[in-house]
Amino acid sequence: MNYDFIEKGVLNMTKKYQRLQLWIESGNVSIPKLFFQYYKELNVTDDEALLVLHLLAFHSEQNDFPTPNDLVKRLYFSENEISVKLQRLLQKGLLEITQGIDGNGIVYEKYSVYPLWERILDHIETSSIQKEIAIEKNEEGEIFAIFEQEFGRLLSPMEIETISMWIDTDHHSPAIIKAALKEAVLAGKISLRYIDRILFEWKKKNITSVKQVEKHTEQFHQKTTFVQPKVKTTQENTNKVSFYNWLEERE
Repeated sequence: MNYDFIEKGVLNMTKKYQRLQLWIESGNVSIPKLFFQYYKELNVTDDEALLVLHLLAFHSEQNDFPTPNDLVKRLYFSENEISVKLQRLLQKGLLEITQGIDGNGIVYEKYSVYPLWERILDHIETSSIQKEIAIEKNEEGEIFAIFEQEFGRLLSPMEIETISMWIDTDHHSPAIIKAALKEAVLAGKISLRYIDRILFEWKKKNITSVKQVEKHTEQFHQKTTFVQPKVKTTQENTNKVSFYNWLEERE
């Protein structure tokens, strides 16, 4: 048996393990995935993004205020280029220099990327709001077409003004207006007066979502359900359904 070959193999495995252990023990740099998704939208250049990554790496090494000379050892940029890029990040409000106090009570300066994280979160939130507004505006535009489809004709200027007031003055959402129209269609009372009364009653009862409408309607049908007599004169009586007549509602 070739013991030299076995010993050499064990030695190689040991070296590989030591190298892997060195890799693991060197630590990791925590970088939010959102940074890679949105830094371009915040007008952060690739060079500036790379600089931010190196600042995070230095932070993981307990160096919160690396000098341009420290950074130039790891980047292909000159010290002047690094200084300019750092200054640009500071001017954009994406990086700031703050102060800390060490264990000996000595004040020191450090870079903070929290303004960048805050800007990313603000951007995401703003984009989400803008998307919701765009969807709502689109739904508002569809409302008039839906009413014309159900009415089987073009809306009059007065009818258009009434529907616009539901949206702009009464602040009913497009979804709740569609739900009120549906109620009117089911009840066979397709008129703006009837729909307006539905919206008025819903607002009085603080019903502001389609889910609340469904719950309210379900409760109504549960109250009005009754056992049909065994003898029925027509098929129509067998299939009789109770509708909520909003114009006749009493407190």
